[in-house]
Amino acid sequence: MPTVRIAPSLLSADFGRLAEEVRRVEDAGADWLHVDVMDGHFVPNLTIGLPVVEALKKVARRPLDVHIMIDNPLDFARRYVEAGASTLTFHAEATHEPRAVIDAIRAAGGQPAMAINPDSPVDRVLPFIDSLTMVLVMSVFPGFGGQKFMPDVLPKLTALRRAGFRGDLEIDGGIGPTTIAAAAAAGANVFVAGSAIFGAPDLGGRISELRQQAIHAAAAANASAAR
Repeated sequence: MPTVRIAPSLLSADFGRLAEEVRRVEDAGADWLHVDVMDGHFVPNLTIGLPVVEALKKVARRPLDVHIMIDNPLDFARRYVEAGASTLTFHAEATHEPRAVIDAIRAAGGQPAMAINPDSPVDRVLPFIDSLTMVLVMSVFPGFGGQKFMPDVLPKLTALRRAGFRGDLEIDGGIGPTTIAAAAAAGANVFVAGSAIFGAPDLGGRISELRQQAIHAAAAANASAAR
């Protein structure tokens, strides 16, 4: 069973005190820091860019899980890895050259990952799973935080595992105490949560709660499949 990882989304942090928020969530038990990059074109919002990723790298003690929601991932893949991305996730919908993006990420020293939107079939990513460290299944349409979880995407997680993908399988969008178990049972092991973590009065307690729910749900699903 892949290691369960909790990746708080910094999109829900207080941007006026980002270094403090990073330290706070790391001390609370975060495994990765999820960094959302939006260009205002591929998604209708603007957020973090290269200078902020570089600044985060200087203060972070956990790997930066950078998710680029941009139109031209090939042009920026190397630059985001050099800025500090450990894992760099680009969207299947954003390029006609996914293999070139994967190669550029790996050549720069990063871990390549591919994301698919809720309305994209899993077939968009299947030809590349042998070259990917991680696949991200979006459980909301990207662009804004705080959206409602879309359970219709869960079969994609199961399909990826059944296709033989043994890397990290991430889910992002509406993940919290009422949704994480279903995602873990379907095959996810990396969970991006924004408001569910940063909006909790006890960050450490919430991260521990999410982790335990995911571990138990995955174990139960694996035991059921083995029967």
